[in-house]
Parts: sequence; C-alpha cells; structure tokens
Amino acid sequence: MLASIGYAVAYTGVGIVLLTLGFLVLDLLTPGRLGRHIHEERSVNAGIVLAAGFLAQGLVIFSAIWTNATSGFGSALLYTVVFGVLGVVLQGIAFVVLDLLTPGKLGQHVTEVAFHPASLVLAAVQLAVAGIVVASIWP
Repeated sequence: MLASIGYAVAYTGVGIVLLTLGFLVLDLLTPGRLGRHIHEERSVNAGIVLAAGFLAQGLVIFSAIWTNATSGFGSALLYTVVFGVLGVVLQGIAFVVLDLLTPGKLGQHVTEVAFHPASLVLAAVQLAVAGIVVASIWP
C-alpha cells in the first residue's frame, strides 16, 4: 500500500507540473494575465478555455498513466511526462492554427469579459487534440 501511495504522490506531482505548464502556455498565447482575466475581470471565456485545457491535459495524463502503469513505475512516469508535454505543445499549436484560420485575434476574444463563441470553439479544439493524443497512447 505504501508503494501505491508513493506512486500516487509522484504521478500527482508530475500532473500538477504538467497542468501548470499548460496554464503557462495558454497564458503566453493570450494578452494580459490569464488568471487576472478569470478572477478579477470575471471573463467567462477565459474560464471556459482554461477549464477545457485542464480537462484535456488531464485526459492525456490519465491515459499515459493508465496505459503504461504495468510497464514499471519509471517507464510509466517517463511516458506521462513525454505525452503530457506533447499534449501541451500540440494544444498550443492548435491554438495558433485556429487563430490564423479565424477572423480577429483569438487570444483577445478568449479574454473578453462578455461571452464570445470563440471560447467554445477553442475549448472544443483543446479537447479534440487531447482525444487525438489519447488515441495515440491507448493500445
């Protein structure tokens, strides 16, 4: 049981680092401070996009752990880090591509206080990218 607790702590630590990395990348892709847009300006758009990003990244992390846990702790932890970082990078690329394909500046729409449908589209793209990464991991 103690070993399982240790694994849970290690995986959770790696997961929190990967979620933080995802947050920082999204923060770089949007104007201003994302946390401020959510907590001070109460931007529903930013909240939707960040929540979808966390869910998407969580799915990638879960899949990497679940599908590789039997290969040994070190190997599974490495898979989790590699696919977690890959998920963050691919979600960032998807953001940039969507920004190029749509009118206006996506980062600006995402941080507006008034609801903008672009936040739902970006949230769907983040979840779709995560689904693709998960499918590549799943045996």
